[in-house]
Amino acid sequence: MAKEVTYRPELAEKKTILSVEHLKQYFGSGSFVTKAVDDVTFQIQEGECFGIVGESGCGKTTTGRSIIGLYDISGGEVYYKGTRVSAGTWDLEQQLKVAKKNKNASKVEELQAEIAARNFDNAHKDPKLTTEIQMIFQDPVDSLDPRMTVETIIEEGLKIQGMRNPAENHARVAEILEKVGLIPEYASRYPHEFSGGQRQRIGIARALVMNPKLLICDEPISALDVSIRAQILNLLNGVKEEMGLTMIFIAHDLSVVKYFCDRIAVMYFGHLVELASSDELFAHPLHPYTRALLSAIPKPDPISEKNRIRKVYNPATAHDYKLEGPSLREVAPGHFVLCNSAEEKGYQAEIAAIDSEKGEANE
Repeated sequence: MAKEVTYRPELAEKKTILSVEHLKQYFGSGSFVTKAVDDVTFQIQEGECFGIVGESGCGKTTTGRSIIGLYDISGGEVYYKGTRVSAGTWDLEQQLKVAKKNKNASKVEELQAEIAARNFDNAHKDPKLTTEIQMIFQDPVDSLDPRMTVETIIEEGLKIQGMRNPAENHARVAEILEKVGLIPEYASRYPHEFSGGQRQRIGIARALVMNPKLLICDEPISALDVSIRAQILNLLNGVKEEMGLTMIFIAHDLSVVKYFCDRIAVMYFGHLVELASSDELFAHPLHPYTRALLSAIPKPDPISEKNRIRKVYNPATAHDYKLEGPSLREVAPGHFVLCNSAEEKGYQAEIAAIDSEKGEANE
């Protein structure tokens, strides 16, 4: 009987379109290893818009690129529609070295079997399945080849998938350009002939032409003028509803993510520090880093903006992990925070106090 790629039916039954489990993405070798993403876990349901926020360099973009397969992940697993589409072996190989050194035969055999299974899945995943995951990149200039016309850029993915009928591809390109608010006549032009907002629309069209089910948006509005940002957000919102897309929206602006996303994950230095629904995160921001991000959101009122107090997050003073290290814990239904037992009790007390104050204010 032929070996098959690992499949978990319970994920498909729960309509979990994406399951990221203990994702690790390390760069470098030996003692010079940068842990860009370190042990990140989350799940996304079909039709959901999932936000990932954090400052520059926290691992947001690396997480998105690892999910789509632009990087071979170092450790952990990625399941799409219940099928394992990416699996890392670096961490298992380190454990294997220790097991061999300790002459633990059963552990060695177990690790070798798991490494072989992960390598098999990486080599035999269905390309048609992974094609359903597409990405919109942050920079609309660097992500478009300046020597290719708009039509060539958009239809490149179609050709890779074996769709080589010129007339059908041209019709598809014209259709998708209209969907993103551009006219079909733009197909013969080059990227340098367009504004930043138009280039980003071309990048969106390139992703949508593949008819994706999961769309990763990597800071799609950060390089655009403020006047254009709302247009792109409305466009993404429209195509999400029209095409029934599931989205991962990566940004550093919490106010934008609140408007656009159902749930929000906050990342800091490669770690997931808080995960909750959009309303819950803004109602009960618990982790000190989340509070620091919220305090950085500018306010439209000059008076309140003048009195806004910025909070600074310093891990060395904010936490005491000498006796017990942190782990991602569910401190309230659907609300996860990276903390230890003492912090967990404190966060639960804070939620109760906040709710009590709101209840008294409403009476």
